[in-house]
Amino acid sequence: MNGPVGMSTLEQPAVRARRPARFVVFGLAVLLVVGTLSARLFALQISGRTNQPAVAPVATRMVSSEPIRSTRGLISDRSGTPLVRNVPTFTVRVRPADLPLTKRQSVVERLAGLLGMTPAEVNAAIDTGSTSRFDYVPIARDVPEATARLISEESLTLPGTDVVVETRREYPLGSLFTQIVGYTGPIDADTYAARKDQGYLADDRVGKTGVEAVYEAELRGIYGTRQVERDPTGRILRTLPVSSPAVAGSSLVLTIDDKEQRLAQKALQWGLSTAKLKKGVIIVMNPQTGEILAMVSLPTYDANLFSRGISTKQFQKLLKNPAKPLLNHAIGEIAPPGSTYKLVTGTGVLADKKITASTRIQTKPYVTVGPVKFWEWNRRGFGRLSIYEGFGHSSDTFFYQMAARLGIERLAFWGKQYGFGARTGIDLPGEAAGLVPTNRWKQATFGEGIYLGETLQAGIGQGYDLATPIQLLNAYAALANGGKLYQPRVVREIVGPDGTVVRPFEKKLIRKIKAPSWVFTTMRKAARRVVTIRHTYNLADLPIVVAGKTGTAEFGLRDRNGVLPYHHWFVGFVPKNAWRKNNPAGDVSRPDSQLAFVVFAYDSRTAGNTATEIAKYYLQLHFGIKHDYRLPYLLKRANFYQGRT
Repeated sequence: MNGPVGMSTLEQPAVRARRPARFVVFGLAVLLVVGTLSARLFALQISGRTNQPAVAPVATRMVSSEPIRSTRGLISDRSGTPLVRNVPTFTVRVRPADLPLTKRQSVVERLAGLLGMTPAEVNAAIDTGSTSRFDYVPIARDVPEATARLISEESLTLPGTDVVVETRREYPLGSLFTQIVGYTGPIDADTYAARKDQGYLADDRVGKTGVEAVYEAELRGIYGTRQVERDPTGRILRTLPVSSPAVAGSSLVLTIDDKEQRLAQKALQWGLSTAKLKKGVIIVMNPQTGEILAMVSLPTYDANLFSRGISTKQFQKLLKNPAKPLLNHAIGEIAPPGSTYKLVTGTGVLADKKITASTRIQTKPYVTVGPVKFWEWNRRGFGRLSIYEGFGHSSDTFFYQMAARLGIERLAFWGKQYGFGARTGIDLPGEAAGLVPTNRWKQATFGEGIYLGETLQAGIGQGYDLATPIQLLNAYAALANGGKLYQPRVVREIVGPDGTVVRPFEKKLIRKIKAPSWVFTTMRKAARRVVTIRHTYNLADLPIVVAGKTGTAEFGLRDRNGVLPYHHWFVGFVPKNAWRKNNPAGDVSRPDSQLAFVVFAYDSRTAGNTATEIAKYYLQLHFGIKHDYRLPYLLKRANFYQGRT
């Protein structure tokens, strides 16, 4: 049976006869429909060319939000001197989605030639600049205007390329404020991932160091938004009204005084240059408030290098410099505090009633712990001394005995009361905590407790003790003001974009040191004795009243003469009634000092205390003292010296 199932043989010819007619009718119907549609499409195309604008059909247009960048807030010193400027610059960027693969090589080569880059650098910027092909990637910032205009004019031959006007931070005072102000730079991948939900963009610029980083949120402001209409490729067809306007960032007024900063830098540069040293610090503070009036860390660098876009060669040079110019040594350098730490030991034995202000202690050439001799710095001793003379002469054997009376735990307690072993909380990034040794610390670190000899060393700021210059200054500021440990600050006020102060200055008390007021009075008088007995040579001859403490802190390995290298410290303060003509007795008993300072000279190894000479020069400049009391011969290299501590 050859026919379809269920169909008889007689019916098959009739079916075959009807099939050709059906196919002819179906074919004519298809041709009629296709012809009609083709004619209509042709008519629409002709009509569109002559009467309709060349835009995408409404059904394919997309409306999306686009950010409006805010103006970054400014930064000034306490007197209003501008420390940053927002400078308009041209930025060349590429949107990878708009750059056809077939044209990428020619576009990259052309951009490289115009921008003075290599094709590899342009490709790297395109490929690593964003996680989305629809985000613009900055290829070059701070592009010369002529180059920017040329690239804009070649937009047809450089698909995906765009030129926009952005603002760049400029730091008019160069390196003078770099360690405080910091700089801004392109946001990195990790920061962008962490802040993307906060409205940050892949091509944003953010604060990298200094107050630019700490106060990023305040300075940045609030980005606005606007609606834009795009075609399916993402190109903007038109901009719609602004949804929310951008709000400019707040500005910062620093506690730093431009004049004081310049004087401090001048004094430090002189001392380092004369002594042929590579690193040093000077910080000046108001001890009644914690306001930093000057902070200089040398060597340093010009923030404009990073703001404009530092080259790999320049960056590597900074990184490889053994003096670490990228580090703010004022807050990030830790070193043994040396004899400046005797403030802690002296406060402890007085407050714990181990001695009184009139108790006299016999000092000898050395004290012994078992077979080990702990020598006086002059190898002779000073006879019977009270706390005033012990501190004034910086007698090691006096303070060895005081440390033994206290023990390591009470010594650590008083060290922590003065703020050692913890960050001060200054509003700058990169602060180090330092170290105050305890039995618990050594047990955890070395598996054993503190030995008596190590306690003696801790009593004179050697051994395991480590401190930063800002910690040391803050401790002596607390001594100068009667025992109040304040949080140091470099930003005084935050001012809104409308000029109103949104955060006025308020001093922040960390703690009131747990010692009677007479203890601080005693130690201030002892600090004055350091100067008057001429432990600091002719510092006593200045026409102002100065109190303070020197420090010689050994570190590292002994040289061929068996002498350890050492740093020099000097930390001090002047009373409110500073001029000796009005204060002939040199009275520092009142806790009214308005000026405290610290100088740190790294690896000095000079015949005299380099830090003291730098401090002396700063005081001359600050008070306008015409006579020059500096003693440059004390800054000669003298590795044989083991003298004053």
